Amino acid sequence: MSCSVAVASSQVFSSSTVSLNYKTLPENLALHLAVAAAAADGLSSPAPCSSSFRSFHRGVSSLRAIDSPPNSVLRSSSSASSCSSSDSPSNKCGSASLLKRKRPARLDIPTMGLLALEPTMNSDEQLEDEAECDRYAVYCKRGKKRLEMEDRHRAAFDLGGDSQMAFFGIFDGHGGAKAAQFASENIGANILEELKTKGNDEGDIKVEEAIRNGYLRTDEEFLKANLSGGTCCVTAFVRKGELIVANAGDCRAVMSVSGAAEALTSDHRPSRDDEKKRIESLGGYVDCSRGVWRLQGSLSVSRGIGDSHLKQWVIAEPETRAISIKRECEFLILASDGLWEKVSNQEAVDIARPLCVEASPLSACKKLVNLSVSRGSMDDISVMIIQLEHFM
Repeated sequence: MSCSVAVASSQVFSSSTVSLNYKTLPENLALHLAVAAAAADGLSSPAPCSSSFRSFHRGVSSLRAIDSPPNSVLRSSSSASSCSSSDSPSNKCGSASLLKRKRPARLDIPTMGLLALEPTMNSDEQLEDEAECDRYAVYCKRGKKRLEMEDRHRAAFDLGGDSQMAFFGIFDGHGGAKAAQFASENIGANILEELKTKGNDEGDIKVEEAIRNGYLRTDEEFLKANLSGGTCCVTAFVRKGELIVANAGDCRAVMSVSGAAEALTSDHRPSRDDEKKRIESLGGYVDCSRGVWRLQGSLSVSRGIGDSHLKQWVIAEPETRAISIKRECEFLILASDGLWEKVSNQEAVDIARPLCVEASPLSACKKLVNLSVSRGSMDDISVMIIQLEHFM
């Protein structure tokens, strides 16, 4: 068998045809392909089946059956049928054409299935909450991907007819807002009930004990109500120039003392050595998953109200601290962990102080919340600022 090939684009051969001669055939068969003349037309619209790589066809994906097949699929089907019905040797799918096929059109995969995974926000659900008076301000903002606001806050003045007695609290719920709502409505009242039982003039130690009992009583009532979820708490009780701060969970209290940040609480997390030992002594375990320490592989806090399924290890007993309000005690920040995960204690004081001096604590709260959001926080964020000068 002898074979000679002339390629249209080659500078070596001047022939404009391709000849194939087979000696074994009874008759000499010459197949002449007008390559040079048809090169331009062939490059602009090559037959979809002209390439030998088309012997295996990929099945059409079921994702494309939403409306109608794309043009590229329709063209491929129609071209294939016309190719198979043609009798001309130059149009057969097994042709020895050396022409390149055009790159197929880009496939546009529908993304509607992915969009459906995004949480849908209830338009009736409150995105923000705020309040302000001369003594305090609070601003709460729902997380970007939260279906409901799980944070709650509470402020009460003139308790028992005493203008210098007040209660403030931030409650950060998890697993729903029921626990945060319940705690915000009951914990202050339970503390006052405990104070009445112990008497009003028995010193700070008795007040701290009343606050602890108020937390435990609220937790007991919540569990009896058979409600789901849990909440972290941070509260401030002011009485006769004394400030008693309490917390259970990772909500935090930070005070500005002449511009210096002083943390009055310590976060209750499973990563704390004393909390880890307490949990393990009760038969529980603490492990780290994706950089977060969790109790029983589930909860990232070790104290709080509620969480009935983990109550053996998640206790409601708060840690308390009492201080006398002095002139250098400027303001107190109570906030959920949505703030403290993105903003440090001192940075929060530095941002809030100029606005508190100008008697604009609400602007300070909003600035802190928006700063945390700008740094990527997706959590609910609640910030309360209390002007301590009104309680000296």
